[in-house]
Amino acid sequence: MHARRSESSQDTTRQRLLEAAGQVFADQGYRQATVRDICARADANVASINYHFGDKEKLYSEVLRYAHGCAVDKYPPSLGLPADAAAEKRLHAFVLSFLQRLLDEGRPAWHAKIMSREMAEPTAAMDELVNQQIRPHFMYLRQVVTELLGRKTDEETIRLCCNSVVGQCLFYHFGQPVVTRLFPQKVPSMKDCGRIADHITRLTLAGFKDSARGNKGAAR
Repeated sequence: MHARRSESSQDTTRQRLLEAAGQVFADQGYRQATVRDICARADANVASINYHFGDKEKLYSEVLRYAHGCAVDKYPPSLGLPADAAAEKRLHAFVLSFLQRLLDEGRPAWHAKIMSREMAEPTAAMDELVNQQIRPHFMYLRQVVTELLGRKTDEETIRLCCNSVVGQCLFYHFGQPVVTRLFPQKVPSMKDCGRIADHITRLTLAGFKDSARGNKGAAR
């Protein structure tokens, strides 16, 4: 019984450190954040970071993984669609889930802030984040795009089309400061995700059809 209570206490401390570190890293950035500040916010002993994570760098990597993982667990790229669902529906699910992760007003504010900071000022943790979490999602999108364009489509066209889908979604996060000033009454929020996803999917599918026609014409 004592051992279970001890494990529960350690889990609680670890979670407090993750949450506290996320807030400090989001506010100050990885380089400016200190172990002392994080532990003070988490009400934990300074040695607890080494115990639970190893060092500040490994803690930061875990915080990024945690923030990204929480969003993906809530809004997975497939949104529960079966693998054999129509490619058009899987594309829509990917876009909708991406927008929901970007615009979710219910998640802690530091989740989005720390991811934005990491995108703007990449650290060594970016490699691990991309390889372990982002790349699998990109490969999911790549499979969908390949089905829509046709399997004879060249690799560069597939890559550019994938990038275009991702770029359209990311605009609604990174473009917020501009959109807020251009259209203060029309700032996108969680309630708009469905409508925006419909628009991006419809525009993308039309572009794919045009791209497929262009490829056929070039083949002749």
